[in-house]
Amino acid sequence: MAILKQSLKLKKIKLVISDVDGVLTDGSMYYSSVGEELKKFHTRDGMGVELLLEKNIPTVLISKEKSKIVTSRAKKIKISLTKIGIIKKENELSKICAKFNVKPNEIAYIGDDVNDREIMKLVGFSAAPKDAVFSIKKIADYTCSKKGGEGAFRELADMIISSKK
Repeated sequence: MAILKQSLKLKKIKLVISDVDGVLTDGSMYYSSVGEELKKFHTRDGMGVELLLEKNIPTVLISKEKSKIVTSRAKKIKISLTKIGIIKKENELSKICAKFNVKPNEIAYIGDDVNDREIMKLVGFSAAPKDAVFSIKKIADYTCSKKGGEGAFRELADMIISSKK
């Protein structure tokens, strides 16, 4: 996508939706001997959420996984809405638009795998981490230079904020 067209799309963004595993984490799931699941998050992505909020751009998380860890992390970094256990993410878009009074073309979405494809086609700007699956990178408006769990969300947040200057 041409840089000018990309910049014009980014200027319209009023809300960001992010997948969790493979975007905010590296996609790994760690289990202890007592079955506890652990996830690793990058602090820069949390700061990205905070910086977006300072510009009145809320962040929504949508995850297929039902995870207390995701809920806990979302609360800590002031995520505006968290939806877990969602199989068809695209079905949540109209509800999110209504709740935040935005149109789909005013939303950026970042995802890394096939269950993100349909919602990525419906939003104003779509991004994928560097290590996303090929079919997702192929349809994304932008592929980050950072991998999931290594600052890809922050990279998108910085791009959105820079487009508003």
